[in-house]
Amino acid sequence: MTTILLARHGQTDWNRDNRFQGHADPPLNDTGRAQAAELARALADESLDAVYSSPLRRAFETAEIAAAPHGLEPVPVDALREVDVGSWEGLTRAEIEQRFPEQFARWLDYGQGWNDGETYDEMGLRVIAALFELAAGHEGERILAVSHGGPVRAVYALADEITHAEARRRGPVVANAFVAKFAVEDGKLRRVD
Repeated sequence: MTTILLARHGQTDWNRDNRFQGHADPPLNDTGRAQAAELARALADESLDAVYSSPLRRAFETAEIAAAPHGLEPVPVDALREVDVGSWEGLTRAEIEQRFPEQFARWLDYGQGWNDGETYDEMGLRVIAALFELAAGHEGERILAVSHGGPVRAVYALADEITHAEARRRGPVVANAFVAKFAVEDGKLRRVD
């Protein structure tokens, strides 16, 4: 069995301003760095064998801060990036509602919002495949993977055998520096609550 601690990055100015980030690369702000330091403290007593991260700055910096007490360096994994939100990238919710009212209404109803970029299902497939690959390389070990809200919900969806839309609806809320625990064993992924 491999244990995966899956964390979301700390806050950026875009998070604070309710801007969709997707593949954009804003850094952590001071609040985000403090959240990453709190995550590091929360994980200080965990035994970690490796740390992986989305290569986007907000996730990678969070991973560096969380890995430091363990003497580990995070390894970037491209597949752990956030969902590509296409034309919504950089826009606030208010701007999206004004420019793309039908898409925004669909998204508020837990459906796919943007018409370009990447679907939640496409993102989920790449994230899940990456986590299974990492787990295969760390049989019997504990790893930390720092990613984004969309990927964390995708893993909950798989573990709970529900759709991504249902995972968004049910929660939990995946706040900045949120961490969840999953186990991969015999080709299956499950929650460890």
